[in-house]
Amino acid sequence: MRRCTSAANAGLLVVLLVLGLGPLLWLAKAAITPTQDTLRLPMALWPHGFAWSNLSTAWTTMDLGRSLVNTVCIAAGAWFCQILVATTGGYALSVLRPRYAGIVTGAVLSTLLVPSVVLLVPLYLTILDPPGLGRSLINSFWAVWLPAGANAFNVLLVKRFFDNLPREIFEAAEVDGAGPYRLFISIVLPMSRPILGVVSVFAIISAWKDYLWPMLVLPDPAKQPLSVRLPVLAGSVELGTLLAGLLISTIAPVLLFLVVQRLFLRGAGLGGALKG
Repeated sequence: MRRCTSAANAGLLVVLLVLGLGPLLWLAKAAITPTQDTLRLPMALWPHGFAWSNLSTAWTTMDLGRSLVNTVCIAAGAWFCQILVATTGGYALSVLRPRYAGIVTGAVLSTLLVPSVVLLVPLYLTILDPPGLGRSLINSFWAVWLPAGANAFNVLLVKRFFDNLPREIFEAAEVDGAGPYRLFISIVLPMSRPILGVVSVFAIISAWKDYLWPMLVLPDPAKQPLSVRLPVLAGSVELGTLLAGLLISTIAPVLLFLVVQRLFLRGAGLGGALKG
C-alpha cells in the first residue's frame, strides 16, 4: 500500500510538472528553432540545428527594447499603487478599526462580485475625463497605474493578514507614544513582509500580462507594453521570430517570481517587529 501511494504521488507530480512546465519548455525550444522545423515537426528537438538568430531578429525587428521598458514602467507603477492602497486600506480597516470599518469592508467585498468587463466603459469614461483634473489620461501610464491600485482583493488579503497580527505589540507601541503613522511604518510594515511579497507577485505578474486595458488606454505604439505589441506584430513577422519575442517577454516575470518567492518564504513574518 505504501509503495502504491508513493508511486501514485510520483506519477501525479510528473503529470503536474509536464502540464506546468511543458508549454514553457516548448516555447524555449521553439524560440531557437527554424520556423520551417517548428511548422513541420513541432515536437522534434532541433532536427536541422539551432536558429539563435531568432532572438536577435525579434529584439531588433519587433523593437522589443522600447516595449520592454514600457512594460517595466507599467508594472512598477501598478505595483506601487497596489501596495500603497492595499497596505493603507488594510491597516485602516484592521488596525485602526473605525466604527464604520464593517460597512466599508462589506462595500469593498461587494465589488468583487461585479464582473470586471462591466466596469470597462465607466472606467474608460472616467480616464477619458477625470473629475477635477481637466485633462484626459489617455496615452498616459497613469491611465493604467491608477485603476490598478483599486484592487479590492489585495485590500481584503492584506486586511486578513493584519487581523492575525498580535494586538499586544500594537498596544505596547501606543503606550510608548507611537502614533498611527509611526505604528504603520515602524511596526506593521516590518511584520508584513510575507504578505507584501505575495501582493507584489500578484501585482507585477498581473500588470505584466494584462492586455485589454493597456490596449484601450494606450493607443500610441510607442507607449504600449509587450502584451499589446506582440499580438499586433504577430501577423508581420515569422513564427520563429514571434516565438522568440514571446520567450523574451516571458523570462523576466518568471525570474522575478522565483526571486520574490524565495525572499518571502525565507522571511519571518514577525521577525521585523520582535527584534529589539
